[in-house]
Amino acid sequence: MQQLSVVILAAGQGKRMVSDLPKVLHPLGGRSLLAHVLGAASRLEAAVRVVVYGHGGEAVKTALAGESGVLWVEQAEQLGTGHAVAQALPLLDDAGVTLVLYGDVPLIQPETLQPLVDAARQGQLALLTVELADPAGYGRIIRDDQGRVQRIVEEKDATPSERCLSEINTGILAVATAKLRDWVAGLTNENAQGEYYLTDIIALAARDGVPVEPFTVAEPLEVQGVNDRRQLAALERFHQARQAEILMRNGATLLDPARVDVRGSLSTGQDVVIDVSVVFEGTVRLGNGVKIGPFCVLKNAIIGDDVEILSHCRIEGAEVGAGAQIGPFARLRPDTRLAAGVHIGNFVETKKTTIGPGSKVNHLTYLGDAEVGAEVNVGAGTITCNYDGANKHKTVIEDGAFIGSNSSLVAPVRIGRGATIGAGSSVSRSVPDGSLCLTRAQRKEVANWDRPVKPKKL
Repeated sequence: MQQLSVVILAAGQGKRMVSDLPKVLHPLGGRSLLAHVLGAASRLEAAVRVVVYGHGGEAVKTALAGESGVLWVEQAEQLGTGHAVAQALPLLDDAGVTLVLYGDVPLIQPETLQPLVDAARQGQLALLTVELADPAGYGRIIRDDQGRVQRIVEEKDATPSERCLSEINTGILAVATAKLRDWVAGLTNENAQGEYYLTDIIALAARDGVPVEPFTVAEPLEVQGVNDRRQLAALERFHQARQAEILMRNGATLLDPARVDVRGSLSTGQDVVIDVSVVFEGTVRLGNGVKIGPFCVLKNAIIGDDVEILSHCRIEGAEVGAGAQIGPFARLRPDTRLAAGVHIGNFVETKKTTIGPGSKVNHLTYLGDAEVGAEVNVGAGTITCNYDGANKHKTVIEDGAFIGSNSSLVAPVRIGRGATIGAGSSVSRSVPDGSLCLTRAQRKEVANWDRPVKPKKL
């Protein structure tokens, strides 16, 4: 089988974005536009992926540094799409086929592209087209009386009758690399833009008797490019609607599919229920029977079976065991690990903390750099004082301990198995198993105390 090379054109400045950020780096669904296109190319098992960059090139390369196997080539002058492809040709193998994509067309699907690649391997020039109700601004597909594609005319070069055509060129095509090399070498810039149009190779293919095979995409938004922030917002909504449909097909209930955002990768078990305005970022995995209340954010998290997350919680870099209950208004920070049946209540924050089975931390508490055992009760207002201004220290609370409300545990410190900390205590030394620790000041009363009062205004 002929190897596939993918050339991604990503040199445009994107002035209409009104941004210092290169257009192809603007995010959609939690990934840059260009990352989406590179991902589609990878799923096609492309042997070579070449990105032609220009404006903000170093920033683009840096942002995509994690993409392995990508070749980068600069288009120092933006002289048209044909000129851009010419920059990539030295990196391509003439024995294979080349697919041309665009870094600002993020939602193109591999399933749409595969037929083009197959047609190119059979000696055709495969072209992706789309029918638009309003084709203004796009190149039109010109067919002969038998319906065969003859050429593409850009709108600025089109006649009034050609502008009435509704089938437009997406710019996406696939063809034998050797043919592409010959045709690009023959391009001229004799047009209204003074640019080298890649679309002119269609007429050259027809001249040389190479069959031009058009494939029409059913959903226009799949091939929509991003030129301004309105288009970006429209594609974001389209992308999120796709994600919501996948989730529901996989057994999740979305109380309002239009108000759930997946900005990364989300997998769900059966009978998951997700309320409104929930955002998933990074990689999130939900077990069976998970219930998530409104206005929550989950990022890079693993949630076990039958967990209930109440409203307004943020969970990041955490793992939550089966049957746990979280929130409302709880924050689980990175390296939090909760065992089965743990309760984390309102206005509780954890960081780099493990909590054992059945333990409860129900109110207004901070646990950082802590190891909490099983069946521990942590009262309201408790904090682990884990930072001395220079270093972090660990607090260990062993199984069955009871921490009274408004306690400060000054790390490094260990609270023994079954120990009790009286409310309002500040504990800076370890407490033995089964002991009661009290550090309250002795009570003092002053009889007939005259409370200071403000003088009355005249």
